[in-house]
Amino acid sequence: MEPAAGAPPFETIEVEVDVGARTGRITLNRPSKLNAMSPTMLAELVTAAAWFDSSTEAVAVVVRGRGRSFCAGFDLGSFSEQREPGDAQHTADLGRRMADAITGMRAVTIAAVHGHCVGGGLVLAASCDLRVAEADASFSIPEVDLGIPLAWGGIPRLVREIGPAATKDLVMTCRRFGTDEAARLGLITRVVDAGEALVVADTLAAELAHKSPLVLSMTKRHVNAIAEQSGSTSLSFLDADALSAAQRDPASRSAARAYLDRRR
Repeated sequence: MEPAAGAPPFETIEVEVDVGARTGRITLNRPSKLNAMSPTMLAELVTAAAWFDSSTEAVAVVVRGRGRSFCAGFDLGSFSEQREPGDAQHTADLGRRMADAITGMRAVTIAAVHGHCVGGGLVLAASCDLRVAEADASFSIPEVDLGIPLAWGGIPRLVREIGPAATKDLVMTCRRFGTDEAARLGLITRVVDAGEALVVADTLAAELAHKSPLVLSMTKRHVNAIAEQSGSTSLSFLDADALSAAQRDPASRSAARAYLDRRR
């Protein structure tokens, strides 16, 4: 696979395309930060999704993280500073747009998960059509401990993938869980050995690329339409208001500071 010719310039992600195989990759490229998502990364993922649709014939696209982890969620440094409500709303809405853009891609998207998959990183994975995870990967949703609600359309995506009770458990307790539990709940579609997520995801992408793009796209749209009926993301734009309210709440801000202090 080669760097994508003609792709927009990116700072925090890389895009690759195998024209002959009709496959592609989106790589989160902040390895020193465990690929924690900055506002720039969120915006670049939106741009990359649109670029794949408009400028390539990719049938399947793998989403993965460079380095030791898939994604450590939103950059926690952003929560250590006071922000204006408008900034919080903008970032929350940008996260929603990112998740919607990945879900809405014409190509079948496959998350290749290794290492940590945390918070917004889990929302990114849930936005993909298929999810391959290494057996020793670790998942968590720490937003409540940070004094904020899970945003970016994460709640409806989780509800329709794993159900209401499991969503409440994982989101409210913020506990870590492993790949076996994630697979049992239906969040992960394939469990693979350590070090094999990208290889298996690329192989799956190549297999899908041999099928009819039209029929794959129709199937994806049909399944997504039914999923929207059971857990619609249409009101996820309101997540921005909820996040802004939490950041103005003194108890929530205190919880965020305590969480960050424990991690230092």
